[in-house]
Amino acid sequence: MTYAKPLPVPDPDSAHFWAGCRSHRLLIQRCHACGTHRFPAGPFCPACRSRDTDWIEASGRATVFSWIVVRHPVPREVYQDDVPYVVALVTLEEGPRMATNIVGCPPEAVTAGMPVEVVFDTVTAEIALPRFRPIPAGAR
Repeated sequence: MTYAKPLPVPDPDSAHFWAGCRSHRLLIQRCHACGTHRFPAGPFCPACRSRDTDWIEASGRATVFSWIVVRHPVPREVYQDDVPYVVALVTLEEGPRMATNIVGCPPEAVTAGMPVEVVFDTVTAEIALPRFRPIPAGAR
């Protein structure tokens, strides 16, 4: 599978996250000492500084915190067919915020507080990108 856009490069802190995405699971870190959920992952808890952490599967539900609509393909022409698209900051049900794309609705339909759920876009054999789509009113 060929993908022309830039891809994330998993590092020791993010490898579990990207492995979860590859299997269509949204994994985030949780601190054993204080229970804080966090994203992005790191070597210690920003709340209590503990290094005792594990990975949990997040619910996949979130709300839109902030967003922009990209109308000009930047950089290069590889994004030309994507515009307009939404780049958003969503607040996961567990608390952390995550940068992502909102898909499955017109850009003009995105609103603050909109309930969304994770979907995965498998772009290569190794990388699946988490994106979020609106949760239908009857499914909330």
